[in-house]
Amino acid sequence: MHAATASRALNESSRHLVQADTLDRVLRAAAELGYTANIAARTLRTATSRAVGILVPDITNPIFPPMVRGAEEVLRSEGYSTWVVNTDDDSARNEEAVSAFRQRNVDGIILATARLHDPALDAALEQGSNTPYVFANRRPARSGVPSVRADEAEGARMVLDHLVALGHRRIVLVAGPQDVSTGRAGKQAFVTYVRKHGLPVLGGQVTECGAFTFEAGREAMRDRLREDTSFTAVVAGNDLMALGCLDSLAEAGLRCPEDVSVVGFNDMMLMDRITPALTTVAIPYREIGVEAARLLVAAMSCAPRRKSSVVLKPVLQVRESSAPPPKKASRQKR
Repeated sequence: MHAATASRALNESSRHLVQADTLDRVLRAAAELGYTANIAARTLRTATSRAVGILVPDITNPIFPPMVRGAEEVLRSEGYSTWVVNTDDDSARNEEAVSAFRQRNVDGIILATARLHDPALDAALEQGSNTPYVFANRRPARSGVPSVRADEAEGARMVLDHLVALGHRRIVLVAGPQDVSTGRAGKQAFVTYVRKHGLPVLGGQVTECGAFTFEAGREAMRDRLREDTSFTAVVAGNDLMALGCLDSLAEAGLRCPEDVSVVGFNDMMLMDRITPALTTVAIPYREIGVEAARLLVAAMSCAPRRKSSVVLKPVLQVRESSAPPPKKASRQKR
């Protein structure tokens, strides 16, 4: 090795040793002083916060905690913190939340909002067009918007196939809100597969509810029973609504599944522990959160985007609440 080359190598090695020693002394001093990084200052300097906002319409709904957890796991592994805001599905609060996220310079937003059309939210997103966002558990009204959701139509097909195979012909739907993408998709798919199976179209066959709640399902079934009791199976927009339907059926003296089969949607926690255990469509909510976070991380890092949306497959969980329909002579109110 030439003398000049050796000298340069020695100097470079010494410089790295000094830097390492200096860094070690700085870290020890910081620990002794209790120093923590000033995130606000770093955000101003770098124009990034290493934070992601997650907006949910109802944190008390059992579907959202696993979705948020799945997203957080991915984001934490990538070095991002998360801020979760519950808006009670209120348009003004949706807009406020997105504006607050932008003011805090979040690097991206995951939206699990419910409404199909929310002008205030759309306006807030347009104002922050430089902030990447992904919809979770929602079919966006506009094409090309990144989203992750389950295949609601496939779920409805599996439910109708299952009930028809059991022998049911008179099937009714207690549908979710029609201004929510999951509620509308569920109703459309139900109507489609009722026709494909050649099932009779009943008067008032679909009851639309204003919310995905136990109370909404209970009231819808009460109303339905006042008009007609000839149906042998009920499909509910989600599990909470299915529980409400079961309550009203029992109130009317009808047994499940001996008199009426009931099928839910979501497979929320403990649906296999109630009596009768609920037949339902399992939606992979944790995976929805995981995939939404992965799409967002790719967008935030400006990585090439292979696809703008992900559609996950549901699974039918057959349990005790669905059985063959009763013979006409054996069914009666008790």
